Amino acid sequence: MTDLNTIAQNYITAWNEGDADRRQALLEATFTEDVSYRDPIMQGDGHDGVAALIDGVQQRFAGFRFSLKGKPDGFADTIRFSWNLGPEGTESVIEGTDIGVIENGRLKSVTGFLDKVPAQ
Repeated sequence: MTDLNTIAQNYITAWNEGDADRRQALLEATFTEDVSYRDPIMQGDGHDGVAALIDGVQQRFAGFRFSLKGKPDGFADTIRFSWNLGPEGTESVIEGTDIGVIENGRLKSVTGFLDKVPAQ
């Protein structure tokens, strides 16, 4: 049985990891090689594509951290979990919900939804 909590936490840890080598190891453990990531703002494919997305988010939101919001749930090969993004110790600035397809214990695809975004 796939541990949904571990998958979601590994995902969050990968998005928070600032060291490229450690992040690469997390990407390999968390995502299939052919992973596909899509949300309303960005998309990327494979470990390199997701790494580039993470780099972009970390540059744009320097000092912000992702955290899980609630508990992940799912059934069959699907996981759903929500997350917060903001400076540590303060209210989140951005919140979202991601839906993933799991293959052999790793995420094969992720579709992200933004639940809360700052006013432009």
